[in-house]
Amino acid sequence: MAALMDLEGEVEDLPSDDMVNQIMEEKWKFSQTYSIASAQNVEERQPMWYILDEFGARIQHSDNPSFRLVPFLYMGDGCGYSLLFPIKDVPEGGEVTRDYVECPEAEDDEVRKCLLAAWFPCDMTDVDSKQVEPDPSFFKTGRESESLPDPSVKPTPLPADRKIKVYAEYEYIRSNLTDPKFELTDSMADADILWLSTHFKDFENFSIECPEKRINQFPFENVITIKDLLCVVSRRIDNYSGNGPSWLPVTFNLKTEIKEFLSHYQKRERDGLDNHWIIKPWNLARALDTQVSCNLSHILRLPFSGPKIAQKYLDNPVLFNRPEIGNVKFDIRYIILLKSVQPLQVYAYNRFWLRFANHPFDLTDLDLYEKHFTVMNYKPTNLKQMYCQEFTRLFEEQNPGYSWSTTQDDIFKMIKGVFEGATKCPPPCGIGASPQSGAMYATDLMLSWEEDQDGNKRMVPKMLEFNWSPDCERACQYYPEFFNNVFNTLFLGSTDGHNVTLL
Repeated sequence: MAALMDLEGEVEDLPSDDMVNQIMEEKWKFSQTYSIASAQNVEERQPMWYILDEFGARIQHSDNPSFRLVPFLYMGDGCGYSLLFPIKDVPEGGEVTRDYVECPEAEDDEVRKCLLAAWFPCDMTDVDSKQVEPDPSFFKTGRESESLPDPSVKPTPLPADRKIKVYAEYEYIRSNLTDPKFELTDSMADADILWLSTHFKDFENFSIECPEKRINQFPFENVITIKDLLCVVSRRIDNYSGNGPSWLPVTFNLKTEIKEFLSHYQKRERDGLDNHWIIKPWNLARALDTQVSCNLSHILRLPFSGPKIAQKYLDNPVLFNRPEIGNVKFDIRYIILLKSVQPLQVYAYNRFWLRFANHPFDLTDLDLYEKHFTVMNYKPTNLKQMYCQEFTRLFEEQNPGYSWSTTQDDIFKMIKGVFEGATKCPPPCGIGASPQSGAMYATDLMLSWEEDQDGNKRMVPKMLEFNWSPDCERACQYYPEFFNNVFNTLFLGSTDGHNVTLL
């Protein structure tokens, strides 16, 4: 591998750590990718990265290439091949070249230059890295069409003379919704409340044909559940820097903001600032297809496996001391209940959940999952669990001078800020009003150490993502009354004694 990459140094049976690190840094200049779109589950659809052999790796780039090189999977033997074929006449002895950044975006000369910076450095520091709101067409691109409720139709109140019938596809609702005001039904037609596990889009017909029903979704709620859109709506609030409020890690869409990202990266490099980034798909959860890197070639290659955002990695997070391990990363999950858009009524469930890394944190070993990620409940590994009451006590012990109540106030202000941004503009740029809707989301966040203008250390919450239809298994295990609280808040407007806070 070192010889293929023209790396200097002695090649030994067991290469030195320095040589391994060099190879890992350079490999992204030689890597190609494919994924199986027809795979049965999301795990099997994850991109595969591979390196061409000695011949393929020597094919040089050209903006006017003579050949194309594409992956080919042959079902006959289950093997993968690279097909090399000419796309124009090539004389005998002519050079074989290919386009390293073959994609629609590369038709723009400036974008092409940025994508090619993975191999051929270019200076983009003259580009303004401040971000501007995209036009409404951006919010529709690649999204399924969606309608709004008919404003002339007034919803029928839920029945008060009998139990409210709930149709729920989610098993933990079926086993944990025990409040006597509700009863489960297997019939969608008979139900008063539909709690669906698939996305619903036809709110216009729903309002006309079923004004007596309620549903667990809002129109255009994807502006907070899709990562790139979440960042756009969050930047509508307190955007003094041009890259979003202090609680939003600087985030770039690597498809539409590649020039701004490269400029920002190079300015940070010039100024000696930390340049670690976490690269995420727009619409996956559980840290799938997510990588941490400070290597520009690595970052610029990842969008070729699917749409990505690059978000500034928290290089100085608030850590939690696990005596048996040391100081580890952790994140916090809150359940958020959106009852109304007009007027805005959003609640936080007072009990939260913790997720912990399993290795002490530092900025090395960026590919070590259990150091840099906290989602452990889908892997056969050590899952640290803790009640929020115990965490609150330990948090204050480990961070003298910082009370959890003050920290949580800052968290709640941040979460409300997201919804203020998400409802500031009408659909498709924001969440649509729907009086028949009540929705539950999970938001994941971290805490980071920063300095204020006077150089004083402060703790700042950082928004990471929102998820629709979150996994509530642990919520029900810890708090059996969880879904009783949720349904009373969302559909009956009853909040007293239901462990929620109005934001």
